[in-house]
Amino acid sequence: MLPTSRDVLEAAQRLQTRVLRTPLVRMGGADAPLFLKLESLQVTGSFKPRGAFHHVLKNAEACGRGVVTASSGNHGQAVAYVARQLGVSCVVVVPEDVVPVKLEAIQRWGAEVVRYGHTTEDRIGRARELAEERGLHYVPPFDDPDVIAGQGTVGLEILQDCPEVEAIYVPCGGGGLISGIALAVKGLRPDVRVIGVEPEGAACFFASWKAGRRVRLGAVDTVADGLRALEPGVLTWEVASRYVDAFTTVREEEILDAMRRLVLDAKVVAEPSGAVAVAALRDAPQSPSVAVLSGGNVDPALLRRLL
Repeated sequence: MLPTSRDVLEAAQRLQTRVLRTPLVRMGGADAPLFLKLESLQVTGSFKPRGAFHHVLKNAEACGRGVVTASSGNHGQAVAYVARQLGVSCVVVVPEDVVPVKLEAIQRWGAEVVRYGHTTEDRIGRARELAEERGLHYVPPFDDPDVIAGQGTVGLEILQDCPEVEAIYVPCGGGGLISGIALAVKGLRPDVRVIGVEPEGAACFFASWKAGRRVRLGAVDTVADGLRALEPGVLTWEVASRYVDAFTTVREEEILDAMRRLVLDAKVVAEPSGAVAVAALRDAPQSPSVAVLSGGNVDPALLRRLL
């Protein structure tokens, strides 16, 4: 079943004591029209605990024997954190080239790590196999109504903290965040535009939006390791195609420049996946706009090179 805006409101109630209400700050001065939603300051450094906690809490009985998930890093950290909080075992399937800082964080929360493949689909396939082999509950990274509803709580907070907002720019990977935010926003403020942002080298939502149907890419290539989906999720595409106003893409150099500008101008650290929404706003917006900074778990070596 497709999630609804009511599901997002219920998720907000369920998550009140489980995740942080992250700040919304201006970028560029007291009168600047650009705001940053700092999910980089969320528990584990990204928005992912919202959806992970909501899914596990809604499926508590099934998760009692342990959980398994697939992740490039941030969702894995979130599920590992949730499992630690709730006292269940956790296995996380990560890509062969997982960012070291993300790998260390997953292990720090006590999860077992399995390296496999390079794409989102590689990891999901192996995680589902492990769920069958070990009798674990699979926690989807994005294509799940409970995960989508949990991520949508970001949108509720934006509307509450910035009632004058006219446009919200959101990073797109598998689509959990963009579809959740779109559900929340369009249910309460249909006049606010929701724009999805992807790297040019991994633009499955943009291609699908242009084609009017789900499109599977032949390959992906981007520094934004959290956005390397070959195709939109089934549920996330169904929601996004109904409620998202537009999709756009950014080049690799624009992503890296946005990361640099965030550190130097806003004093905020973002990983590449988290900076794509800011990259889409190369020029100052003309009306109040919010860029969702979805994660801050950047590879220190990359950050050193940028600076």
